[in-house]
Amino acid sequence: MAHAYTPGLKVLEYTVLTKQRRLPLPGDILVEKGAKVSGEQVVARTNLPGNVQTLNVAGLLGILPAEIDDVMLKKTGDTCPKDDVIAESKGFFGLFKSQVKSPIGCACESISKITGQVILREPPIPVEVLAYIDGEVIDIIKNEGVEIRTAGSFIQGIFGIGGETIGHIAMATDDPNEVLTASNIDESFKDKVIIGGSMAEYAALEKARDVGAKGVVVGGIEDQDLKKFMGYDIGVAITGSENVGITLIATEGFGKLKMAQRTFELLKSLTGKKTSMNGATQIRAGVMRPELIVPIEKKAPTKKAVDLSTGTGLETGMKVRVIREPYFGLIGKVVGLPVELSSVETEAKVRVLNVELEDKRKVTLPRANVEIIEE
Repeated sequence: MAHAYTPGLKVLEYTVLTKQRRLPLPGDILVEKGAKVSGEQVVARTNLPGNVQTLNVAGLLGILPAEIDDVMLKKTGDTCPKDDVIAESKGFFGLFKSQVKSPIGCACESISKITGQVILREPPIPVEVLAYIDGEVIDIIKNEGVEIRTAGSFIQGIFGIGGETIGHIAMATDDPNEVLTASNIDESFKDKVIIGGSMAEYAALEKARDVGAKGVVVGGIEDQDLKKFMGYDIGVAITGSENVGITLIATEGFGKLKMAQRTFELLKSLTGKKTSMNGATQIRAGVMRPELIVPIEKKAPTKKAVDLSTGTGLETGMKVRVIREPYFGLIGKVVGLPVELSSVETEAKVRVLNVELEDKRKVTLPRANVEIIEE
């Protein structure tokens, strides 16, 4: 029977996953297939072409473009340190010479007799790609990158900011409903990924950044606090490139939202373990969710994971989160999947499901109003 696609949020105690680590341009691969790598290890390297600057040498020296070769002291391919003389006029009887100096440290890329201009290129920009996760290299993508496999816990969030970082998990609160405040954070959280409860206050984010924490994971974040922390209003179409000195992940959404008990308990059980964290979020095509990956030794999964790619859809007993009002943010269990269409407030007829919330209330919701929590 056909079914509607239902989005899923993964909270997996144990799973096997792979990550491709690619260069933006062809370059050198520094590891071999089968190698064990750490998240901080450089696995590929390349150089991006430097920026280009144009100098109108003919205009600066008052000569015709065709005469440029007569005044150039540098040739194509020569390096030019900053303030080095690259062209010099012949002057008047050898006197009153004019000079053109290099404005940057660069290489002379081309000299044009047509325009009288010299194109200078800045030194190449080195780019290194880290493994990001501890694991095994299972494939080499020639001149482009590698594919790494690891096994461990995998937790996705709803929204995040900041790019990839690596740190050790540290609990700052004892209750998933507790608000993370500045008083919860001290110097001991340096280089740690701080786990809070329902929300992080602005002062807590500032304190976490000041003590040198790598990241913060909480249930929710107030929009005005996020804007104040960032210094500007951020869109949610795509994030991850923010340079704010710390990575933030909200596991439940915006506002004060209790972190799911399952997520909180899993993170608590992983205290002290190394985690790879990425706040990049994208809601358009190619959806990306912020994530935490904690490599751990192989163990039997305690629960069966749901694979949405197989198209199994919603099933009775699945855990779901409500993603629209009036029960927004609440978590429950699917207890019924009526086949017949039902009318909703808008008078539209839609497929619904029966959900038992954590407080034992039973509600009927449109299927589009929930997302699956995989565990």
